[in-house]
Amino acid sequence: MMVHVYGKYDARVPFRTFMVKVSSEFIFPRTGLTVRNRTVLAALTNKQSHDDGTLSDDERNWLTMRAKGGFGIVTTAATNVTQTGRGWKGEFGVWSEHHLPGLTKLADELTQYGALSLVQLFHGGMRAPMNITGVQPVSASKNTDSSMDGVVSKELTSDEIEEIITAFGDAAERCERAGFSGVELHGAHSYLISQFLGPLTNRRTDEWGGELQERALFLKQIVETVRAKTSEKFLVGVRLSPTIRDLGITLEESLQVAKWCADWNLDFLHVSCWDIFQKKQSLSGDEHTLTKWFSDHLDGRIPIITTGKIWNATDVEFAIKEGADLVGVGRAGIAHHDWPEQLERANIPSKPPFSIEHLRKAGLSTTFIQYMIKWGGFVEDN
Repeated sequence: MMVHVYGKYDARVPFRTFMVKVSSEFIFPRTGLTVRNRTVLAALTNKQSHDDGTLSDDERNWLTMRAKGGFGIVTTAATNVTQTGRGWKGEFGVWSEHHLPGLTKLADELTQYGALSLVQLFHGGMRAPMNITGVQPVSASKNTDSSMDGVVSKELTSDEIEEIITAFGDAAERCERAGFSGVELHGAHSYLISQFLGPLTNRRTDEWGGELQERALFLKQIVETVRAKTSEKFLVGVRLSPTIRDLGITLEESLQVAKWCADWNLDFLHVSCWDIFQKKQSLSGDEHTLTKWFSDHLDGRIPIITTGKIWNATDVEFAIKEGADLVGVGRAGIAHHDWPEQLERANIPSKPPFSIEHLRKAGLSTTFIQYMIKWGGFVEDN
């Protein structure tokens, strides 16, 4: 599939008119690491890990199939950096040395099949249920979440904040030792990093709260700690939600955080759009897609991954024309382990609902299929 992009940033030919295929290589400017194509398997909850956070064969096989199927970048599910930061059962962990053997085996296999590999690091914050962690959830301030049955989170002390920042750094160092290409810091979807960014969930009056610059300090310190504990060749990026109403996160503030991410010399920004076709109006009245908002504001300073309702070659072309350097998929990658190869063959990937047999052939375990049944319309009624 040929995608026409004019005047768009490319690491190898900055600010020149060029034509790019979704199958063309991408080079990360800071590290020089090359991705074989522009496709990204986004982090996807699948609940296939063991209770102690170790990687199961089911989860490893499902991810490895995506590398075999041609994805340029394969990202793990959200992976908790502390034992008490877990958000759900069957969650992949990276808080301990006992996770290292499974991490290493997965990283080796993803590399063997030609994909760059990312571990998505996160902490659930106020969204880490007591019935899973055994402790009161924590957050930037005392907060409640609609999914937590009225449980109020504890406001973190400064020492506890520093401990979590250190945990992010230790987890990233562990991922590099295992052989991964890099990490994605999960600053989206209302987890702890975004709870610090949001003015409604971060009402602190110390150095960690107040204006946006102070609310972004938690993320900045995580970035600096991860950088200090990993090598120059290790990729470090951030995933952001452009808006989160319940947290008070606005497009304008997210665009500013994105600019800071470029200042912090991160390797990529992953914009979690949910729907790349939806347009968002700014306070000034201008209206663009979220991908274009971030692309215009960043002006080629940092590579952009965009995700949200991308399914076929036409969707990919639209995403790249709006300013994405790489395109991520969730549901399309769940249903089609060879989604990139289908695009290259000009196939039109089938859409939901899918039979259980189809999903088994796509590498989903019974646990993963049961989880997907809860996603209305994705699995055929039996």
